[in-house]
Amino acid sequence: MSIVVGYSPSGQGRAALRAALRYGKRTGEGLVIASHLYHDAERGMTAATEDEVRDELRAVGAEQADVTVRSSLESDIGEFLLSVVDEVTASLVVIGLRRKPPIGKLNLGASARRVVLGAACPVLAVKDGHHASGVGGVTGS
Repeated sequence: MSIVVGYSPSGQGRAALRAALRYGKRTGEGLVIASHLYHDAERGMTAATEDEVRDELRAVGAEQADVTVRSSLESDIGEFLLSVVDEVTASLVVIGLRRKPPIGKLNLGASARRVVLGAACPVLAVKDGHHASGVGGVTGS
């Protein structure tokens, strides 16, 4: 089995990637990184390439991790993640969430809600981590 992680080069994507790496290190499972659409100021709507994902892995000291990268230009991020989860029979899916003001804390967002309600496996949702402990690298709790 594999761990699927929803990724874009953002605080949320990096937090999800780091959490999935920590979990995979503990369980010995490989990661399938589902690189989904995001808005880039220079390129418009795009997904991180495999090279960009590998650069991010090097930046967190995990270039040797057992990782497969899947990219999609499908506009429905939730649907893309769920299709990857089903395709690889994932044991876990990890997604990143934006920090929200107190009034919006119960509102997940359409893609996150779709994954949480539709995944056939557990979902780990992590906040972007500039205040969380252990987010600076692969090791940690």
